[in-house]
Amino acid sequence: MTLKPLQDRVLIKRMESEQKTASGIIIPDAAQEKPMKGEVIATGPGKDGAAMTVKDGDRVLFARYAGNELNIDGEDYIIMREEEILAVIEA
Repeated sequence: MTLKPLQDRVLIKRMESEQKTASGIIIPDAAQEKPMKGEVIATGPGKDGAAMTVKDGDRVLFARYAGNELNIDGEDYIIMREEEILAVIEA
């Protein structure tokens, strides 16, 4: 299935969370928090003719409870407005 966000919305796939702490302690799945980092999968055209700041493939940081979670073909995604993205992660 293909999903194309409308207006200033962005489709994001969460990045995997860390399985271990820095000291080597393994974190069980039940205790792990959802990561606040993700990769932009698709973007809308922009709102009122304004170009989008993020583009497909960008790695971004977003607020913990930003957007709406959805499941497409067994994969978990988040769809949110561009303004809910806090920063673009540069390598």
